[in-house]
Amino acid sequence: MDSEDKTRIAVLKSLIKDEPSRIANLANASALLGEYLDRINWVGFYLLDDNELVLGPFQGKPACVRIALGKGVCGTAALTKEIIRVPDVHEFPGHIACDAASRSEIVIPLFQADDFIGVLDIDSPFLDRFSEEDQQFLEAFAETLSLYL
Repeated sequence: MDSEDKTRIAVLKSLIKDEPSRIANLANASALLGEYLDRINWVGFYLLDDNELVLGPFQGKPACVRIALGKGVCGTAALTKEIIRVPDVHEFPGHIACDAASRSEIVIPLFQADDFIGVLDIDSPFLDRFSEEDQQFLEAFAETLSLYL
């Protein structure tokens, strides 16, 4: 992670460290990522609720509200509890197209202590938008955020 990424995580911490509301913290986190990341068309959260993912705070066009575990990129990341970086969503089996303009995607599972609580989902209208460096930053961002949820 470079110094710019470390600064971005410090900004996240300063916004959420004293706020007890999960929804407020997720809303500010999605707004920050919307400002920090270029060439994206959607950034937000899906939260685990009764064995499915339910739409949480986000930036972008209206989105799918409920996603079954194991379905699409988000549901697969939720089921496996692993980061998934997809260079071309049209090649991902069972991809759910909430926005037809999306071409690549990255999904980061969120945990509170050891409990899975949801995912951070980011879409881009560009093929292969997300790099290994992006993944490292987003993983650190999600880990920091999870401390305050």
